Order: sequence, then C-alpha cells, then structure tokens
Amino acid sequence: MAYDFDLYVIGAGSGGVRCARFAAGFGAKVAVAESRYLGGTCVNVGCVPKKLLVYGAHFAEDFEQASGFGWSLGEANFNWATLIANKDREINRLNGVYRNLLVNSGVTLHEGHAKLIDPHQVEVNGQRYSAKHILIATGGWPQIPDIPGREHAISSNEAFFLKELPKRVLVVGGGYIAVEFAGIFHGLGADTQLLYRGELFLRGFDGAVRKHLREELTKRGLDLQFNADIERIDKLADGSLEVTLKDGRKLAADCVFYATGRRPMLDNLGLENTGVKLDKRGFIEVDEQYQSSEPSILAIGDVIGRVQLTPVALAEGMAVARRLFKPEQYRPVDYQMIPTAVFSLPNIGTVGLTEEQAREAGHKVQIFESRFRPMKLTLTDCQERTLMKLVVDADSDKVLGCHMVGPDAGEIVQGLAIALKAGATKRDFDETIGVHPTAAEEFVTMRTPVAG
Repeated sequence: MAYDFDLYVIGAGSGGVRCARFAAGFGAKVAVAESRYLGGTCVNVGCVPKKLLVYGAHFAEDFEQASGFGWSLGEANFNWATLIANKDREINRLNGVYRNLLVNSGVTLHEGHAKLIDPHQVEVNGQRYSAKHILIATGGWPQIPDIPGREHAISSNEAFFLKELPKRVLVVGGGYIAVEFAGIFHGLGADTQLLYRGELFLRGFDGAVRKHLREELTKRGLDLQFNADIERIDKLADGSLEVTLKDGRKLAADCVFYATGRRPMLDNLGLENTGVKLDKRGFIEVDEQYQSSEPSILAIGDVIGRVQLTPVALAEGMAVARRLFKPEQYRPVDYQMIPTAVFSLPNIGTVGLTEEQAREAGHKVQIFESRFRPMKLTLTDCQERTLMKLVVDADSDKVLGCHMVGPDAGEIVQGLAIALKAGATKRDFDETIGVHPTAAEEFVTMRTPVAG
C-alpha cells in the first residue's frame, strides 16, 4: 500500500522533533502534528523558562554578596512583569528555531490536534493522512489532585504566565519541580512555604544530598513543611486563599502551586481505534525498540514514563529514526549513568548510583564526602556549604555514583558523567590533576573514605 508519509509524528516536543528531523535527513517522508507549541514542555513550560527564572532568582544573593568584593549598590528592585516579558520573547524565538529546524529538514508541519483513526491513519484539522509508521511523542501534563478548591490552585503550566509575583506562595510537592519553584519564588521575594506529605523531599536522590539541601534551604529562610498535606482550598472575599491541612492547621496564601506529578498526555488521541495498550500507571506500553502493542505505532519520551528527561527523549527519538530509516547506524539507548540536575538554589548535580542504591544492589561500598564553604563566599557573610560525594565499589575501585550540591553542580557533573560512563575508578580520579582554585577539584582530591 502507498502511504502519504513514511513516518507521522504526533507531538513537536524535543523527542518528536529530533526523530522527525533525522528521519527526514535519512530520506523518509515525514510529517509532524502539534496542537500547542513547538518545542514541547521543555522549551515552553519546562526546563528552559524554569532555568531563566532560576537565574533571575539568584541575583538577590549576588547583590547581597557584592559588598564583600567592594561593590556598593543602591536599593535593588525586582520587576516580575519585565522578567516574564523577556522570558516570553526568548521562548518565541525558540519556537521559531524549532519551526525552522523542521521545515528546513523537509518535514511537513501540521499545526492542529492529531487523532488516530486506525493504526495507519491520523486526522488533523479535518484532513486524513496515512503513514507506514506513527510515532506518539505527546509528552506529559501536570496533575492537581481532586480536592475541594482545586480550581484555585495552579500548576507549572500557569506559573510561567502569572501577571504578578504572588506575595505568599504555597508550593506543594517533593519532586524536583516543587523544589525548583520554591527556590524561584523565595529568591524573587515571595513569602514561600514548601509542603510535602512525606518525611523528606527528592525521593530517589542520595540521602546525603536530600539532607544537605534541606539544611541549605532552611538556612536561606525557606519554610519547609514535611508530613503536611492539603485537605481543601477556599477562596476568601478579599481574593486570598485559605488552605486547610489534613492535620487541621490553616495557612494563608495568595497562590497555591501544585507540583505533585505528571500524567501522560493522551487526551482525545484516538488510542481506542488502535491496539495500543497502556501500562498500569497509564503510560503507553512499549518494547525495547519503542514499539507499542500495535506494530505500526511507536512512542517515546514522557508518554512512555521511563526516564522523563529532555535529553533522554532526544536519544529515544534518534534511536527510532535510525532503527526505521538508517538501521546500520542504530544504537539502543543506554539508560545507565544518565546525569541529571535539579536547579534548586543551591543546585544539585548527580550521576550514577546513590549510596542507598549501591548497597541495595549488593555492592561493598566506600563513601568519599566533602563539605566546604565555596571560595567565592569567603569574603561574604554567606554560610552556604557545598557537598560533594563519591560512591565507590570497594572491590573493583569503580566509581558507581557522583553527587553534588552547590553552585554550577550540573555543569560540573556533566563532565564527570563521561568519566563514569567510561568506567573510571577512584584511582583514575585520584591521579587526575585538579584545576586550582575551583570547587570541581575537590572531586579529585578526596582521599579518605568517610564510610564503608
């Protein structure tokens, strides 16, 4: 049968665009449908605008510390509307970049909602198109729990477009999005509380990292409330919010921001017209080659619920394009040693196994840890401390994990991720000459294990 396209991609986020571009470059006839914004979550309501806001929030500290270096500053004033307008301008520019990437690659762009009609057909804007392969890359969507007053809460989707900075913010959640936004609101001057129903935030991260960040955020004056959950939200006559917790306490806020998880974005996708199956969490079930239970339909990125990170979606998109249209270049995605960062203030950077994971996997471990006040702060009153930690297999000397909390942690850990991916040992670290004076050199000068 002759199809309109070799590959039809639903969703122009990071993974979908990467797959479409490279498939077209390999000679395939490709189309992409996007109903919202080019670039997906990351570019529009995720990593990119979030990091711009993190940069903005950090200036309060920079101004405070400048006097130690001889700078006398007048009174600093922050304007939320200016930051958001400048952020919007940059995102619009990136939308254009993504459009050009697609069009210049020879990809046909359909701007509208695509719905599956059957395993080989989609409908967009009333038009039907057939394709040999269909790739679902529709990403995720924030979830707000079904509690009384949930309509008064916002998610990360709305946070980037608030008309003004709220005076009092309650951030609900214990994952990286909650921690990052708590730092943003607090750094920009809002009275901020972070509520999490568990004992300690950032479940799955190394225990030392989680505890260290709790200490640093508390030092900065961020109000952390663990074992706390919301029962209901009521809007008062003056427009403010009264938040009732499950323990009976009442908190006042102007904004309640929920970051309690994301669901796969499958709304009105027409999956019922195909044999695509979902797993028990509601994500699309795929095999190692991203093929669903319907042979012609593939899925990648947040919609399959594996590792929900932009660079992972990019790698998955590339793998699909190669397997389908350039099999001699195909390489499976390696999910081991994926580095990641949390752009909290201070930042977290991490790669490899946590101490807890290493012990659970049966490794006999040695732990190397260093906590110190960064050189930049020695001329200031700031008492922030940096944490660096290596998890080492005591038998093989292989470095299993590397963790950092401190300035530029993500930048530093990216380089170390290459070393861990290549199988570096602790001896390799020890024999590497440090760059002096930097914080990063601490990773190659830790000699005495703190635990085994």
